[in-house]
Amino acid sequence: MIYNDYLKMINFDYLKNLNLAQKEAVIHTEGPILVVAGAGSGKTKVLTSKIVHLIKEKKIIPNQILAVTFTNKAAKEMQNRVIKMLKSEKSGLPWLGTFHSICAKLLRKHAKAVGLNSNETVC
Repeated sequence: MIYNDYLKMINFDYLKNLNLAQKEAVIHTEGPILVVAGAGSGKTKVLTSKIVHLIKEKKIIPNQILAVTFTNKAAKEMQNRVIKMLKSEKSGLPWLGTFHSICAKLLRKHAKAVGLNSNETVC
């Protein structure tokens, strides 16, 4: 069977509104994949669908997924989409955020190792 035919047959809810290239990016889990796309092309949809695919189909524990974005707005949007797609109030994705928020979380978590208090403000 041709790969595109296989992609057309897959019928997971979170893949319904994706084109073939987007579906391929979502279900690809063996090794790295590079997604290059312009503004408004569905990158956030692909990333959130991939997170859901990893959790539902590959049985990845949510707190073992790292999703990093550039803005708080984008991070919040991704979090909300994942929650909606998983049909749960809490997605359990503590590692979804901006570069700054993820690094701040790591510093707080391992503050003692670098001689800091876990409640210090990071500037």
